[in-house]
Order: sequence, then structure tokens, then C-alpha cells
Amino acid sequence: MTADPGSSALAAVVATRLRTRLAVLSLVLVAGCSSTSDPADDELVTPSAAPSSATTDTGAEQGAVAATSAPVISPAVEQDLDSALSTPVEDSVYPAVGDPRIDALLYDLDLDWDPEARRLEASAIVTFRAARTAPRFQLDLGPRLTVGRLALDGEAVDFARRGKDLVVKARIRADQRYELTLDYVGTPEPAQAPTTRSDFSTTGFTITDTGEVWTMQEPYGAYTWYPVNDQPSDKALYDVTVHAPMPWTGISNGRLTELTNDGKTTTSSWQLTEPASSYLVTLAIGDYTHSANTSASGLRVDYWTPRGMATGFDGLQTAAESVDWIEEKLGPYPFDSLGLVVTDSMSAMETQTMVTLGNNDYVLSPQVVAHELVHQWYGDQVSPADWSDVWLNEGMTMLMQWLYEDDFDIRPLRGTIQDARAGDQGLRDDYGPPGAYDPQQFGSSNIYYTPGLMWNELRVALGDDEFFRIARSWLEENDNTSVTREKIFEHWETETGRELSDFFDAWITGPTTPAPGVPKG
Repeated sequence: MTADPGSSALAAVVATRLRTRLAVLSLVLVAGCSSTSDPADDELVTPSAAPSSATTDTGAEQGAVAATSAPVISPAVEQDLDSALSTPVEDSVYPAVGDPRIDALLYDLDLDWDPEARRLEASAIVTFRAARTAPRFQLDLGPRLTVGRLALDGEAVDFARRGKDLVVKARIRADQRYELTLDYVGTPEPAQAPTTRSDFSTTGFTITDTGEVWTMQEPYGAYTWYPVNDQPSDKALYDVTVHAPMPWTGISNGRLTELTNDGKTTTSSWQLTEPASSYLVTLAIGDYTHSANTSASGLRVDYWTPRGMATGFDGLQTAAESVDWIEEKLGPYPFDSLGLVVTDSMSAMETQTMVTLGNNDYVLSPQVVAHELVHQWYGDQVSPADWSDVWLNEGMTMLMQWLYEDDFDIRPLRGTIQDARAGDQGLRDDYGPPGAYDPQQFGSSNIYYTPGLMWNELRVALGDDEFFRIARSWLEENDNTSVTREKIFEHWETETGRELSDFFDAWITGPTTPAPGVPKG
């Protein structure tokens, strides 16, 4: 997630310089349009393209936005369940969400959305490993959703509802794998977010005035629309199918494996083949158009934007260029697909392989797009095992955003660091240190700016080459896992040969802004 634009004095400076940056970009990205026609029954759906900068018979040049008639459809593959094995934990900040007895491996969801009735009819198949032997287990599922049929390995079992807790009264044995199937129906309702941020107050399934849907669910809220072990230590694979009235399209994570219609309903299927924490899953349903461009490294970037969206394309479509910039520092993009979907939100979220962005100038700015893309490495490829370590995501990403702003003449790094350091003590006083924050102040600026400053101290002390070598090695060693602060501290101490315990403790849990500098030995 990006930093709250209303919580720091830096935001005003960034907004001023952003206008200059976008004026330059608009000279490069010239808008155009393309038309669409009504496809016949059972034809491939071909959403009309979003405004684009270049169209050729043979495809788009690198960095230019192609006016594609339809997105690429990839064949579905058999999911590798072993790749999703996790070690679930009870969260220290929000212990009421998640169940450490469950290690979810695959969520297979079929979602039918009726916008007029505001009604979701759905079925779920949850394949999981029992992390321990237990007489019962539970998943999180929104209380507004009524469960019908429920079975474990094909046999009907008793269950109970206690608020959002779906308690399954069946014995499970450690390390055995099970398949839970259920049908459910209702009008999902977002959960209250534990935050005072200005850009969001609820999380999960959100319905607009016109019946369109978007989701952002950090630190929890996935449970508002599907049965889930809603805690970040439990990563899982996803197969998601969405049915929506034409011409609407359902957007989710991963590769698009189906996009068809029967003359009334659009069906889209998505497959996420590398495991993700539940807060990194997205669902958006609405009248979307599609366009794409390609990074210099050959990564196709898909853009799903609301039909008629008039502004914001310039910043949004810098994503391919940003991927190239990030890869130079953090290594190759870690997944097999990348898309961005624009919704009616006010914020932005690093949802894995399909970044979710609100429809406003700040969120669609180049530096915020870059911020969410950096999260594909720091936050998605490697995620926190516990919400006390959300700073693991945001600190490195904030530093990368500052470097991006400096490299692209949006905001000089020196001034950014000065302002962030000047405001650090106030953040600690108001919200707590980043590794011991007030649980009712989730996502405040202390988890962004404070660890960003810490990582910059290390970068200056080590030099860019050594700093980013270690940053890359961390990702390589912990690919597709959820980790703790102790593990990353140990990694940096081993790689640098320095005793950094006091340095890390002062920055992450200390009540006072540390003095500049890094221990040499």
C-alpha cells in the first residue's frame, strides 16, 4: 500500500512536482482510442482498448501502449500445491483473524455477481494441509454471507457461525491434506479497518453506487467475500472465475485463462500460479477496457481501466518503464504476469501480479505506481509472517520510491531525507515505532518513512552496489515465503559482517529517532 497522501508534509511537495512530471510525460504518451462491437454468443470477449499512444499492425513498441482488441488468454495449468506450503502463525497484532491450524494451499473460487440485486452467489473449494492435529478448525468468512452446502473430502460435516468465524466441526490430523467445499450467498459488506488514515476506513468487498465492485484488504478483509485463512503467513495459490453481466468484466490476480460470454454474461477466469498472502488478492468487477505495453526486459504489462476514464493514463502507463528501473536494482520481476486495475478507491494496493489503484491523480502518479510495483518484490515475493512486521514491506519500498523520485526529477533525495528525518520523532510519538505501532493506527506514516530512513542509512554506508546486492540476495533466499524481522536482521548482519542488532532495534522499536550512521563492525 502507498503512504497516506494526507498524513505527511512530503505529500504537498510531491504533488507540486508531480504536475511538472506529468506535463512532460503527456508529450510522450499521446492519447487515442479504439472501438468495440458486440460479440456474438460464446465468442471471445474483446473489451475496447483504453486510450493508447501507439498502434501498429505487428504490435506495440517497447514502452508504447498498444490499442489491443483483447488481452492475451493463457492456458490454465495444473497447480503445484507443494509450492504453497506455509507455516501459519497466530498474528500478534490482530489475533482474532486467521487460524494457525490451517495451511491453505489452493483457493478455487467461482463467483457470480448480480449488481442490481447486490448479490453474490459463490462456491469455494479450499485445499489445505492441517498444520496440526485438532478436533475442529475454522476459516474467516463475512457474517453477511450465508453458507449452504459444506463438505470435507466429499462428506457433509457440521459447522457453526460465530460472527466472521466459520467453525468446521471435523477432526483433522497434522500434515494430512483435505478439500473443503462450500456454497455461499449474500451481499458482502466491507470490514472496519483498524486505522485513522484519510484514504480508507474499511477493507474488503466494496460495492459502488452503480453496483461495481473493488477490493483492498490490508491487513484483513479478504474474508468479506470468500472463506479464507486471512493472515499473511499462510500463502496459497488461486483459481478464480467471475461471472458478471455484459459488458462488465471480472478482474483478479495472475494470468487470464478465459474470457467469454453467452450474450448476457461475461465469464473471466484467472490463475495465480505462485502463492500469495490473502491480503494480496484482488477482485474488481465493472465496465473495463484493456490496453498493454511491454518493458525493455520483455514483460507484458496489462492495464484494466474504467471505460470512459479521461485522465490518469500518463502516470499509469509508466509501469513498464518502472519495471525496467526496479529490475536494475532488485533483479528480474518475480512473477509470470503483471497487470494494473483502476478502481473507485482512494488508495493503492500492491495486490500480487494485478496492482489495484484508486482513480485519482495522486494514486495514478508515476511514483505511486512505481511504489506498488516495488512491492511485487518487497511485500509480495517476500511477505511478513506477522502484521507487526508490515514495515518490512513499506520501508524498502519507501526508499525505492524516494530514489525513483530523485532519478526522475520529481523530488531531490536530499530534501526528502531531510524532511523525513525532521518528522520522524513526531511519527514515533503519534503512532509508535514501526515495529511496535498502535494496532488501531495501521498503515500510518511511521511504517513507511522511519524504516525508509533506516535502509537509506545502510545504503549510504555500504554504497549502492553492495546495498542492492544484499537486497537482491534476501529476495532470492526467501522466494515465495513469509518472514519475520529476526530473519532479515540476521541476513543483513551475515552479508555485511557487521554487528547491527542495536542499529536495527533503535530504528524499528526505539522510542527516539536514532543518530545518523551505521556501526562499522
